[in-house]
Formats: sequence, structure tokens, C-alpha cells
Amino acid sequence: MNTWLTLDFWQQVGADTLDWAIRVIPGVLLILFIAMVASALLGRMLKRASALIAGSIKHGRKMDEQELDKRVGTLSDILTGAARLILWLVIVMMILRRLGLDVAPIIAGAGILGLAIGFGSQELVRDFLAGFFILMENQIRNGDVAIINGTGGLVEHVGLRTVVLRDNTGTVHVFQNGKINSLSNMTKEWSAVVFDIGVAYKEDTDKVVSVMEAVAAELRQDETLGPDITDDLEVMGVDAFGASEVVIKARFKTRPIRQWAVGREYRRRLKYAFDREGIEIPYPHRTIYWGDAQSASPADAAKKD
Repeated sequence: MNTWLTLDFWQQVGADTLDWAIRVIPGVLLILFIAMVASALLGRMLKRASALIAGSIKHGRKMDEQELDKRVGTLSDILTGAARLILWLVIVMMILRRLGLDVAPIIAGAGILGLAIGFGSQELVRDFLAGFFILMENQIRNGDVAIINGTGGLVEHVGLRTVVLRDNTGTVHVFQNGKINSLSNMTKEWSAVVFDIGVAYKEDTDKVVSVMEAVAAELRQDETLGPDITDDLEVMGVDAFGASEVVIKARFKTRPIRQWAVGREYRRRLKYAFDREGIEIPYPHRTIYWGDAQSASPADAAKKD
């Protein structure tokens, strides 16, 4: 009769299993409990570290609170993810060792595998290095509006490997950090909206500038948009002579990301002000002459005589 069919065999298996469970499972549960407590404590420590980072960044310089929050939030997310990854790797190793598995070969195998992957994934290493410098140099943060490789959008995620943008249509664009050739941050510390205001050639440009400044002063008193404007309207003067208009260039400095809302409202109010003052906003004109005697040139008239 086979040994594994005997009652004594199964009783022995049950006893061994129970003995193993009594020796191992409480230890595993204790490790998991310690891991959860450590994770919670780590979260609190990282929050305090974020506050210290914010204080060190802000020390000695004037910085907008929203700007500071974006920078600290991005760094905090990266630190939190890295710290928790290391913590749970250590916990997994402890659990495996508690289960009686030798973790030394696993660590050695992971090292060899990592070396092999390192040789075969130079592009991945380049992405991580580029991401590290993007974060350390504070080039972009979560919540910025940026143009990356010619594509613009809201920065939703800045990681060590990729940067994620979402454009106005809702399309999500993912860029490998190592393949970012050009990066333009439109909302770092402050933003600006530039106006190219075209008026008819017959208009008095000094009067136009006065109206523009008056509308700008009125907008700065607005309860909603006024706080978003950081400086008075900067009028740069007559910038160009167009086909049918004189172009006057001006600029508003605003808080980050608020330049578009301020610009739209300023243009709306300026249109009403121009209408009140009788200032013409030109559009292309075309004059048609019919072939009659009145439209003939003096030379043609002399030939007829």
C-alpha cells in the first residue's frame, strides 16, 4: 500500500503544515503590520520633508504660492514613489526569508539581470538621466503649460522616464525624457500676454494708447481678474505698418497660466472702448474704378483732347 494513502501520512502532513503555519504566518503578519506602519510614518516624514523643501526654496526669494506648490508637489511625488518602492522591496525580501527561501541567490540574480538589462537598455538609462536633470533643474512641474518638441499642453505628470502632456482637445501626449529636444515652459514663475493691436492709419496713435491704458487700469480693478495681473500694461509703441493698419504692441504680465483669461477679457473690453471712442479697427479695403472718363489719368485725358 502506498505510503501517501495511509492515515498516518496525512496526519503527519497536517501536523507539519500546522506547525509551519504556527511558526511562519505570525511572523509574516507581523512584518506586514510593520510595513504598513512604516509606510504611514514614511508618508508623514515625506510631508514634513516637503515643507522643509518648500521653506528652503522660498528662503531669500519672492515666489508665488502656486508656483511653489507645483514645484514641491512634483518633487514630493517622485520622492514618495522612490521611497515606497525601496520599502516594499525590503519587505518582500524579509517575507521570503521568513518563508525559508534563501534571498541571496535572488539578489545575485537580480544584480546580474540588472547588469544585462543595463547593457541592452541604454535608451532607458538615458531617459532616467534626462528625467533626473529635468527635476533637479526645475525645468517643468505638474500643472505647468509647456511646449515639448513642438507640442503644447498641460503637464499632467513629470517622471524619471516620461513627461505627459494633455492638449486642448484632450489628447494625451507621452514623451520619453531622453528624446525631448526642445522644451518651452510658458508658466514658470510668471506669464505674459502680448497684444498686437491694429488701428486705421487715420487714427491718432497717442489717443489709441491712452484708451488702451485706461482699459488696462479698469481691468486691474476687476475683482476676479485684477489679482491675476502683476504689473501695469506695458505699451511698447508702434510696432509695424501693416497693409491696412498701424500695429501697436503691448504686454500684460500675469500669474502663471492666467495670461489667456486676462488677454481674452482685455480684448473684449478694448473692443467696446474703441467703439465708444470711434476708433476704427481696420479690415482690408478694395477700391474698384470703372472705365469712365472721370477715372482716366491726366495723360489719357490729354491724348483724347
